[in-house]
Amino acid sequence: MARTVAGRRYNRTVIRTRRSLRQLPLVTLLFALAFVGACGGTPTEPAPAFTQTDLRAGSGAPAETGDILSVFYTGWIYDASRPDQKGLQFETNVGRTALRFAVGVGQVIPGWDQGLAGVQTGTIRRLVIPPDLAYGPERNGPIPPNSTLVFEVEVAEIEKP
Repeated sequence: MARTVAGRRYNRTVIRTRRSLRQLPLVTLLFALAFVGACGGTPTEPAPAFTQTDLRAGSGAPAETGDILSVFYTGWIYDASRPDQKGLQFETNVGRTALRFAVGVGQVIPGWDQGLAGVQTGTIRRLVIPPDLAYGPERNGPIPPNSTLVFEVEVAEIEKP
């Protein structure tokens, strides 16, 4: 059945489609606002403080600035609602090749340089790293801006340069 609108003849499907298209910018705006809000723009509660906890003690000489560490690690987004604060896992190298880096010289995020100084071979250390010692306001892959991170890091080897 045809209908006349503003001097033009349209069938009902065309009229409904035009009405839907007029609502499209509003729907797009609402979706965009919901997406931005879910990306963790501003934290609703303060980030937890930096902590380091040894889950297993190591042995040998402690790592010093410039020493090369070989580590296995798993990283999670901090989630205060969980008993272990481990939210979404974003990365691991467990079961693969160890990550090698010089500790204390800025090759990794500041929380790792701070949290792994003095570590010994065989140590498993849990690090809770606030945003200012991690990636701050920048998104890094699957890690949202201003995220507190939880890592469990096992030190496989320490090489003196």
